[in-house]
Amino acid sequence: MLHRAVEDYWHVVAGVVEDGETFSEAATRELREETGLDAVVGDVGLKQTYRVPAEMRSEYLDGVDEVAVENFVVTVPRNWEPVLNEEHDDYRWLTPTEAVAIAHWPETKEVLAAIARQKLPS
Repeated sequence: MLHRAVEDYWHVVAGVVEDGETFSEAATRELREETGLDAVVGDVGLKQTYRVPAEMRSEYLDGVDEVAVENFVVTVPRNWEPVLNEEHDDYRWLTPTEAVAIAHWPETKEVLAAIARQKLPS
């Protein structure tokens, strides 16, 4: 889990799909930008949507009030540690249960719980 420096909450690697990117390509790029890890991501198969909270609308393009999300997992090399970018000031290696407990957004809690139930390789 990564701690968002400015907003002060715990979250997973996340970001916007840029023009011309697939969700998988965006996930790979965001992983590299936010942690320094260049790795292949695996699709969890759990698509989500969420309504943009009113207080965050200014961070989105005009007229965007719902966002589509696709979720991915990655296997990291043993003993690898992230190199955080300016968006984050801390990280923690956690069990799925621990990650669900500190995740900020309900949609993130949902996908972390689903991953835990699938017992994906860690």
